[in-house]
Amino acid sequence: MEIAFIVVIVLLLLWGVAVYNKLVGLRNRAAGAWADIDVQLKRRHNLVANLVETVKGYAQHERSTLEEVVRARNQAESARGGGSVRETGVAESLLGQQIRSLFALAEAYPDLKANEGFRDLQASLEKLEADIQNARRYYNAVVRDFNTRIQSVPDTFIARTFGFKERDFFELEDAAERAVPKVDFGTGS
Repeated sequence: MEIAFIVVIVLLLLWGVAVYNKLVGLRNRAAGAWADIDVQLKRRHNLVANLVETVKGYAQHERSTLEEVVRARNQAESARGGGSVRETGVAESLLGQQIRSLFALAEAYPDLKANEGFRDLQASLEKLEADIQNARRYYNAVVRDFNTRIQSVPDTFIARTFGFKERDFFELEDAAERAVPKVDFGTGS
């Protein structure tokens, strides 16, 4: 009877250690994934600054658009530096909207569109946007796994005991990007 009790206690302790280690691993993967996103966002902010400087030379009278892009970049940089994941997502969505307006502005300046430096920056930014999306997907997958584990019985008992907290998803806040695109095949409807 005593040996059975000791075996049960040892098994419970081993289970607790295994669950704890799994939660620590997921928490660390989420932190690492967020660090990867943070690096990509920093690169994005630097590219946007270079892009704005390139456009300034061609579009002097489009100052308001350029100021909005710079303002959105500064807000995103500030949120990334000290805000929550949710605040960063909102700020980055706003920056994405402003980047699209900057590219729309470039359409009005054929010389700018033909500028090799501008084209290189635009291509780099487009690749970086894809990298950010991939990093965001990975981060959200790890956060989903982590949050599921700490919400599930019996893991929740270990999670509560050791203070594991749910993490926020890095969500897309731009309604225009969430919207389903309208497809019209010329039917007029």
